[in-house]
Amino acid sequence: MKIVFIGQKGMPSISGGVERHVEELAVRLVKEGHDVSCYTRHNYSDKDIQEYKGVRLVNLPSIASKNLDTIVHTFLSCLHVVFFERKVDVVHFHSIGPSSLLWLVKLMKPRTAIVSTFHTQCYKHKKWGVFARKYLKLGEYVCNRFADEVIVISKNLQEYVQKLYKREVNYIPNGVNVLPFEESDEIKKWGLDKGNYIVFISRLVRHKGAHLLIEAYNKIKTDKKLVIVGDGSYTDLYVEELRGQARNNDNIIFTGLQKGKTLRELFSNAYLFVQPSESEGLSIALLEAMSYGQVVLTSDIVENKEVTLNTSFYFENKNVISLQKELTRLLHSPVLAQSKKGQGLARVKINYDWDVIVRNTLELYSKAIYNKKFILNKRYSAISS
Repeated sequence: MKIVFIGQKGMPSISGGVERHVEELAVRLVKEGHDVSCYTRHNYSDKDIQEYKGVRLVNLPSIASKNLDTIVHTFLSCLHVVFFERKVDVVHFHSIGPSSLLWLVKLMKPRTAIVSTFHTQCYKHKKWGVFARKYLKLGEYVCNRFADEVIVISKNLQEYVQKLYKREVNYIPNGVNVLPFEESDEIKKWGLDKGNYIVFISRLVRHKGAHLLIEAYNKIKTDKKLVIVGDGSYTDLYVEELRGQARNNDNIIFTGLQKGKTLRELFSNAYLFVQPSESEGLSIALLEAMSYGQVVLTSDIVENKEVTLNTSFYFENKNVISLQKELTRLLHSPVLAQSKKGQGLARVKINYDWDVIVRNTLELYSKAIYNKKFILNKRYSAISS
């Protein structure tokens, strides 16, 4: 099967949930014997790398700005598929922004099955302006009206799409790799050791709620440090705001983007992982924290509760006082905190296994290809008669 991915920034993944999702899926599809290509961006991936773990990489330019980066790259990727890829079985778009242009491929390559993954309602994210939010809403419409098959990564999104767009969509979540515990080694350069810090791991964008966590942390008394792991994404002013919040507290540490062994150590050794996000699709960072058996505290939004299902602690979304109280309770009651340690691990092993996800995705591809051929044959038969 020849499969093409459009919408991700690049590979190997540096940051971003969509990028990590696509990398895991693409590499595993290659291992299953399929021909897989991914479009990458000059400002994310090394343009000299043409293959990664068997996945063919097609690096194209874009305009490196918040509003134009994705749409320009997606447009060029669609043109490349149409004019330079001879036979493609499946073109798989990721996210509603890129999916706004899937009609181009559908129109010009009528024999190719078009699949779109609806990762999250991006227009709810506060970094976007009015026009961008309207365009993303259009992308959601195009995705759910014109893709041959739609994948959603949460049951909440599945219910939303089926109710609004009156179509059946396929629930296939993100996955997570269960990795071994890493002893603290590299993180000691920040004065961190097992159990002496609270960790937040995410892109530094407002809807992820880092500002709420810092505000709550500044109101409590604890000797445990707060570690903020991640970089901004065209959100320099927000990152500056976060650093301003932390200016008078030496126990708040910004590590920047981390990966590999250092990131594994940060997950492994935290006293508590906190996810204060105001909106989500399905957070890979949350799945990873659970896979390390971490004690987890999240906002009580539907998307977080769907993933954790009572294996974590919760606070009221956007409520700093609620977050402050829950932090204080868990910091002062280690026995209570530890009562849920490890519960998330069992849940992710059952519900977010990559082997199952790949198998379900391949079954969906086969279904989309079969239906596409059936519809085309039916049309040709009608014309002939």
